[in-house]
Amino acid sequence: MNIQFNPYAFVERLSNMGIGMLVIFVVIGLIILTTMLINWLFSDK
Repeated sequence: MNIQFNPYAFVERLSNMGIGMLVIFVVIGLIILTTMLINWLFSDK
C-alpha cells in the first residue's frame, strides 16, 4: 500500500466540498421552511 501526501489534491477538491456544503445548507433550509409551513397551517388561531 503506497500512501502519498498531495496538498494540491485538497485544492482541487475545494469546489466539490463547496457544492456539498451548499447542498447541506439548502436541505436544512427546506426542512426549516417545511416545519414553519406545517406549524402555520395546523396552529390554533
